[in-house]
Amino acid sequence: MTSENSPDGRFCVDIFQRADGTWGFEQYRRDVEDGFWFPVSRYSALVFPDAVTARARAVAEIDWFS
Repeated sequence: MTSENSPDGRFCVDIFQRADGTWGFEQYRRDVEDGFWFPVSRYSALVFPDAVTARARAVAEIDWFS
């Protein structure tokens, strides 16, 4: 799994591998009040054959992520 933060540190994207070998990604937002991360999108349900494809889709979907 990889995790990359936005330049301002308020968001992150995780690229992850599932137990079945497929890949996915999700975007999270850091709550300013308690510092915990919360999913802000429903991207984690998308399924990709590899990390490269998952990352390419994340770049296409999330403005700040490159």
